[in-house]
Amino acid sequence: MGGKAARACGKQAPMAKIDLQPPRGTRDFYPEDMRVRSWLFDLFRQVARLYAFEEVDAPIVEHAELFIRKAGEEIVEQLYHFTLHDRHLALRSEMTPSIARMVMARAGGLRLPLRWFAITQNWRYERTTRGRRREHYQWNMDIWGERGVGAEAELISAITLALERLGLGPADVKIRVNSRALLEETLREGILRNRPEAFEPLCVAIDKLSKIGPEAVCELLCNPAGAVRLAPGEARNVVELLGARSLEEAAAGAPPGSQALEELRQLFQLLEEYGCREWVVFDASVVRGLAYYTGIVFEAYDTQGKLRAICGGGRYDRLLESMGGAAIPAVGFGFGDAVILELLADRGLLPARPRDLHGVVFAFGDAERPAAIALAKRLRRAGHSIELVLGHGKLRRVLQDADRAGAERVYLIGPDEAARGEVKVRNLRTGEEETLPL
Repeated sequence: MGGKAARACGKQAPMAKIDLQPPRGTRDFYPEDMRVRSWLFDLFRQVARLYAFEEVDAPIVEHAELFIRKAGEEIVEQLYHFTLHDRHLALRSEMTPSIARMVMARAGGLRLPLRWFAITQNWRYERTTRGRRREHYQWNMDIWGERGVGAEAELISAITLALERLGLGPADVKIRVNSRALLEETLREGILRNRPEAFEPLCVAIDKLSKIGPEAVCELLCNPAGAVRLAPGEARNVVELLGARSLEEAAAGAPPGSQALEELRQLFQLLEEYGCREWVVFDASVVRGLAYYTGIVFEAYDTQGKLRAICGGGRYDRLLESMGGAAIPAVGFGFGDAVILELLADRGLLPARPRDLHGVVFAFGDAERPAAIALAKRLRRAGHSIELVLGHGKLRRVLQDADRAGAERVYLIGPDEAARGEVKVRNLRTGEEETLPL
């Protein structure tokens, strides 16, 4: 009886069935997906380097305090965070705070202005919809140490160049531009004259305008338990300010001598000089949901309005101060991978990305394998992508697989070829064959 019990205890419990799908909001990247992703990221890198930006990176796990702010932002509520060995850590939700930390760490030794870019994996626990994922990649470009709107113009120009290289034009995408500084100037002359601290949470609320509508935004602004607490008439006035769709309309409500309005005019003039003005429109409803923005802000959308923002950014001159560092002016953008791939698919612009396979080397038997290995070695060292067939496949199958994989050539070494020190080369594009010396 005791022996049976011991044997029973030693049995392994049946393994639970493994879910073959990745966690909701994340993605597997099979080889064909990786080829498209690499193509997109290579394009991002090419554009960044054309503008003389240098690439940086940072840990995907950061101290949670780096991302936690007190303005009621959704992004703070969406953190993947945990405590480990008494340390409060979080998966990176965006790259800008990490960049700011890196700038602070070397603030005394950096030569400004900085031009940095990054392509990072980010995590946000949010509701998944088309183009919105919990795990996504983002291309960031940031300029640190430049106060003038020339920095914004440079970044917007880079965005339009990337869109052009993706096959898109101003009929497909528009970049909406506004200034939070202009809105702040206007409100602090009136509604927020005695409550400047309410401006950042107000921006977080009105950023939801396109998602929940004006009535719901007014309710948020009037919520007596909220951080803004406007009267109903004041809330309606704020929503009306967001309706301006030209600089002339915005100027009508701006305080006299508005510096923010002048900066917007300078920006639009610079964009004319860059040749990308047709991509850009003024839209007072664009405020961006992150509390740290201080000046000009912008977002790119597909003109059909089927998708969420393709990219967005703006000026955040006071971010380092909020983290306890010395003030350094900064402006940047984030350009996600998910939405742009959806848009390119809709427009039929996703490229076919075959394998980059130059050739396949096939030995008919074990006796010919040393010659096949030597040939593959020489071809690889000459810079060619070569697949050496392992095992003992059939010629017909080898030729079919090579053709399906997009190989240009198949190198065949049989007993006769090995004896003569030759290789038979079949061009899969033309069907022609030739015999060459090994």
